[in-house]
Amino acid sequence: MMNNNSEIVVTEFILLGLSNHPVAQAIFFWIVLVVYLIGLLGNGMMVILIITNSHLHTPMYFFLSNLSFLDICYSSSSVPQALVTCTTERATISFIGCMAQIHIGLYLGTTEYILLAVMAYDRFVAICSPLHYTMIMSWKVCVQLATGTWGTGFILTLIFTVSGPKRFCGSVIDHFTCEPQTVSKLICGDNRLNNIVSFINTAVLLIVPFTFILVTYLRIGMAVWRIRSDQGWSKALSTCSSHLAVIGIFYGSSMAMYLQPKSKNTSDKDKVVSALYGAVTPMLNPLIYSLRNKDVKRALQKLFGGKGFKY
Repeated sequence: MMNNNSEIVVTEFILLGLSNHPVAQAIFFWIVLVVYLIGLLGNGMMVILIITNSHLHTPMYFFLSNLSFLDICYSSSSVPQALVTCTTERATISFIGCMAQIHIGLYLGTTEYILLAVMAYDRFVAICSPLHYTMIMSWKVCVQLATGTWGTGFILTLIFTVSGPKRFCGSVIDHFTCEPQTVSKLICGDNRLNNIVSFINTAVLLIVPFTFILVTYLRIGMAVWRIRSDQGWSKALSTCSSHLAVIGIFYGSSMAMYLQPKSKNTSDKDKVVSALYGAVTPMLNPLIYSLRNKDVKRALQKLFGGKGFKY
């Protein structure tokens, strides 16, 4: 076994996947492939619907189209590599490719955390200041918020890239992809300080926007509580329920994965859960919004032939 203090020149990494369990790996391949394709189809359909249907040209759907596009990019940054690992006897990835995969995934994940917070703010304005909603959430403001979201994600990722480790003492990654926590175990020297810094960075990226969302929905809850009519209650709940479901899935799974103590070895369970996370979460978002949203259902009916299409 390679000594963890012996630095080597790494030009490529070997990805193990579930190489010790070929049958399980084959089953896993088909599950991930189907989920990934459904996610691409669902998110792609959501983007097309929002662009082509004038009734969906509102701030909420503008941000939703950003979320769907983001999910297409996020799943595509890691899932294809996981599928290749499952079908290759000796899967490898270049050093540059591995670093690119890590940082692209970090960028897209960070951007999604921020985007979900922006979407919560949009719902807050819609419910708490309905008379001023169109003025506050003008198209200029929406574009600025979207641009700021993608830009902030890039800056935070750039900081991580500059301060990240450059020396590795191993080239075998016990995973399907270049998963950051697994790759960090190959860093030379004592990893305790690096793990602490990584944990703090992850906690900040998760907790700051999540806290903003909690406070925002607390304010929304107080406003909804003061609504007298059943119709107002129903409209407020239908407006927020889909977004809350997406937040629960994305933040819940992220916290379960990245805020737990790191172990020295990566278990097969952790590898499967991590790989599925990159495919399942993006697949669920369009399903949640389409199943619980009347505007999206109407747009789908119009796209697929009006009343003849049952959804």
